[in-house]
Amino acid sequence: MADYPHGDVLEERWLTPLRYFNLYRLLISSVLLALVFGVPGEVSFDGYHGPLFARLAITYWLLAIGITLGADRLFKADARLPFGVLSDILFLTALTYAAGGIGSGLPFMHVVVLAFAALVGQGRLALFYAAVASLALLFQQALQWVAQEGDGGRFVQVGTISIGFFATAIAVRLLARRVIANEMLARERGRDLAEQIRVNERVIRDMDDGVLVVDPGGRVRQANPQARRLLDPDMPRPVMVADYSPALASALDALSAGTPERSFILDLPSRPAAVRVRCMPAGGAGGHLVFIEDLERLREQARQIKLAALGRLTASMAHEIRNPLAAITQAAELLAEERRAETQARLIRIIGDNSLRLDRMVSDVLELGRRDRAEPELLELCGWLRAFVEEYALRDPDLRRRVLLRADGEALLHFDRGHLHQVMWNMLGNALRYATRNDAAVCITVYALEHSTEIDIVDDGPGVPEGVRAHLFEPFFTTHSRGTGLGLYIARELCDANGATLDFVDNAPGARFRLRGMNRSTDERWNGDGLNAN
Repeated sequence: MADYPHGDVLEERWLTPLRYFNLYRLLISSVLLALVFGVPGEVSFDGYHGPLFARLAITYWLLAIGITLGADRLFKADARLPFGVLSDILFLTALTYAAGGIGSGLPFMHVVVLAFAALVGQGRLALFYAAVASLALLFQQALQWVAQEGDGGRFVQVGTISIGFFATAIAVRLLARRVIANEMLARERGRDLAEQIRVNERVIRDMDDGVLVVDPGGRVRQANPQARRLLDPDMPRPVMVADYSPALASALDALSAGTPERSFILDLPSRPAAVRVRCMPAGGAGGHLVFIEDLERLREQARQIKLAALGRLTASMAHEIRNPLAAITQAAELLAEERRAETQARLIRIIGDNSLRLDRMVSDVLELGRRDRAEPELLELCGWLRAFVEEYALRDPDLRRRVLLRADGEALLHFDRGHLHQVMWNMLGNALRYATRNDAAVCITVYALEHSTEIDIVDDGPGVPEGVRAHLFEPFFTTHSRGTGLGLYIARELCDANGATLDFVDNAPGARFRLRGMNRSTDERWNGDGLNAN
């Protein structure tokens, strides 16, 4: 059973306690020396031998000085403690004899030596030191009894003191084992904690998102490289979060103790793209944990996902195009064989309808491929929508009475003109397909809000069935026999490319779709430290 370390470990762990005990030895020997020479004639014990006590005190004092000043150079780590303890036992026993025996009280000084030996010693050596002290005390008592014909009852006192030596060694040894076990456990947990801290720091450092740890006073306690890169790469290490951004500091100050989390968009003068910030309490001691996401990186990831989806879309188109092409091919073959005019007219109509369907599908896919080349501008919606309805009415004059336009004259929309034309063309065509032939069967309503503009397209048709709503914006999903299933999908993609949204709202009682976009450009919307709370 290994209770205590050896060698270099002893040197590292118990070097300081050994030095303190060396100083204790020097102090005790100095006190004994002062009793002899500082107050000569005042020291009086029963059977006291003054000259012998003086010589022993001087020798013990010189030994204490030598051990204190030269122990590191004279002894190895494992030898320092045994030499010091055995020297103390020898000199204290000799001093006890010179002072007249156990009646002088000097044997009780062995207890301090044995307690220290049991505390820092190696394993069962504590019992060995207690045995040596007991035998030494018995030996000096035997010498005193022979030389001075002392009282034999003193041997009982020596035995009692020896029992105290063993009790002290055992008790302190058990206590030392518990202390060392707790220390080892604390060291192990400290190493685990340090390792966990290093792992956490490595994870935080390698995260794609920026991380700030802010104390209740607004001081930045920790910031990973991504946070400094996203907020201000040229700034030296900041002390306060306000050094990064006053807007971020204000947002943190506004968070109450009961707010679990808050997210907002933050524009910084040092970055062309905005960042998304998430703030949450860091713990019971206060402070905040701030996560900073690079919206430009998120958009790039979204673009990659869109490209992958476009690849799947192209694969689906190969299947969708084959069906009308097969019909065209078959019709052309039959047309070559038939000679009757009525049959030829029917086959020609089939060829024409399917050709138009293919052309419309290809046009939609080409429009989808141009979604990333958006050039948004501020459009005055009232005039733009009126011109759009008139353009649409050129192909269907009956449209003017079937479409009702309600637009706020001051409504603005930040959108690419060509993209908005395609979106509204798809949405209006979809609404007219399911609407009745009544007047105002389709209603286009524009709402000008504080930071955004909404366009509602509502028809008076049967509405969207519950089971269809989840698939409305999927490519090639359609409930109409002549539809391509790309209209709503492309409309939503173009809205997303312009920072807008397109959603199905409800049946009122016909289908209600809502386009929501910003009513000003991003440069006008935010100043250098502006933020948009979500």
